[in-house]
Amino acid sequence: MKRPLSILAAIVLAVTSGAFSSGSPVSAATPAAAQSAGTQPIYDYAQAIREQVWVQTPVDSDADGSPDRVAVRIIRPRESDSGVKVPVIFQPSPYYAGLNDVPNHDDIDRDGADARRSASSGSNRAAESIIFSGYLDNYFVPRGYAVVFADSLGTGGSTGCPTSGGRNETLGMKAVVDWLNGRAQAVDTAGAPAQASWSTGRTGMIGVSYNATLPNAVATTGVRGLETIVPIAGISNWYDYYRANGGVVAPGGFQGEDLDVLAKAVLTRANPEVCAKVMAGIEAQQDRVTGDYSRFWDERNYVKDAGKVRASVLLVHGLHDDNVRTQQAGQWWDALARNHVPRKIWLHQAAHTDPFNVRRDVWLDTLHRWFDQWLYKMDTGIMRDPIADVEVAPTVWRTSRTWPVPGTRPTTFSLTASGALKPGLALPGPRRTFTDNPARTAEELAADATTAAPNRLAYLSQPLTRETRLSGTPKITVRADLTGKSPYLTALLVDYGPAGRYAGLRSLPTQDCIGPGIPEDPGCFAQRQYVTVTTPSEIVTRGWLDVRNRVSRSVTTPVRPGKPYTFTWNLQTEDHVFAAGHRIGVVIISTERDHTLRYPAGTEVGVRSGISRVVLPLS
Repeated sequence: MKRPLSILAAIVLAVTSGAFSSGSPVSAATPAAAQSAGTQPIYDYAQAIREQVWVQTPVDSDADGSPDRVAVRIIRPRESDSGVKVPVIFQPSPYYAGLNDVPNHDDIDRDGADARRSASSGSNRAAESIIFSGYLDNYFVPRGYAVVFADSLGTGGSTGCPTSGGRNETLGMKAVVDWLNGRAQAVDTAGAPAQASWSTGRTGMIGVSYNATLPNAVATTGVRGLETIVPIAGISNWYDYYRANGGVVAPGGFQGEDLDVLAKAVLTRANPEVCAKVMAGIEAQQDRVTGDYSRFWDERNYVKDAGKVRASVLLVHGLHDDNVRTQQAGQWWDALARNHVPRKIWLHQAAHTDPFNVRRDVWLDTLHRWFDQWLYKMDTGIMRDPIADVEVAPTVWRTSRTWPVPGTRPTTFSLTASGALKPGLALPGPRRTFTDNPARTAEELAADATTAAPNRLAYLSQPLTRETRLSGTPKITVRADLTGKSPYLTALLVDYGPAGRYAGLRSLPTQDCIGPGIPEDPGCFAQRQYVTVTTPSEIVTRGWLDVRNRVSRSVTTPVRPGKPYTFTWNLQTEDHVFAAGHRIGVVIISTERDHTLRYPAGTEVGVRSGISRVVLPLS
């Protein structure tokens, strides 16, 4: 079976959304009990008003001479037509109208040819659709919230063109927040002017994956009325989704996908041919040849604009997410912290999914308190709770007052000639070599670090005398030379020792009904359960570098064969507990088959021992 487009994981069916309000007080029609005990399910979901409007944006991304329009669907308590003003939980998405079947690039195995696309390979995106459902409306509408869904530009009922994170998409969704605050125009299905007179203006944005990326983007505009965002498995910098330190990489399991593939997949608007030039421009500017950072990618970097964020942030990510990788959360969290943004973080053991699927009751309670705090301006106590909730093993949660966790310190280990991962700095040692083999996976190459292998170098610590926790972003420095076709260096951080580890989620035949519903949307959802398996080792995190970008990810500078250079790069952000008795391992390879491009086999890599080292944030 073909797999769906990477960022579109089917988990988005159980999407989250966020609602935050402007400055208006809670209406006097809201029961006083709701202000002391949190909002209560007092509104009749079956009688809720359902309506659609089209919001005018300030952009014309399809160049048709008219401002782009965003299709918006609204569910709100009936009482909001009679003087009760309500805040809004807003979930934007490019997926509501389904997906086009677009082939991935077929240039993975590099033989000197330029990038090209196959006419038949790729993901079967038509097999996946994102339906207008989820738990937000069932749970929050009865509690006095409006839930708003909007088609991102170029998708569904909206006009304009999708650009996979471009400025037009950001401004398109910002326009919805502006409309909810009386600053933008809209029309209803009859073409008459439509106003959100029922809204307090306070808006919160929420979603999973792309639906979480749009809230990150809109928050960086500093738009007033956006009180909070809840990004779950969201992107904070699109360059780091499809590139890494100058290298062309792919989300795990989706080789050949790139920014243009995603844009074409979500181009589901009427008359999509009007976006042909925009699609061609994305394909040309993304640059699958050098992988360099450019102005094109900088437009899609939200981290640099974290200082403009006014909204609070409840950041959620899966520690086994190999699609939207954990760096996206780590660098966003660090940027928000530097700018003193009110925030909280949840890190769970699953992959690309909503915490609704892994810790349902606690998640609903947390989300409820979060929205009441920021959208109804109630003191729910949530901002006095620990800042971090981290699932360190399946169903084992720990809280901490900061993240990375208190007591975390950068700890240096040297990569020695004997293959030992030695604490501290070491004297320079002899050169050790391996030969790149792109046919082998990282899992194969990291499986056994105790024996010599021709296609990697492995370094092992002594067995740990106590539990040791990694919390943050590791960094590696390697002094090496390369001779051959492959420009990649890949570092794997490995936990060697038997343990029961995450292996997926499975649906159970039992359901939770988390709120009232209607026949078409009963508000009931299958329960989920972790699948675990005992394994002798696990790749904890990884990172990649194109050695031609050793000076800057924006500039390609060829290396001289056989000449040693010093290379430094980060691995993906992680939170992981190494058990007592386990050993920490570092494995150095060149090609990572499931992520990097695959150049012809045979590149020889020589690593200088001792002066090569890794710095791990440990406690």
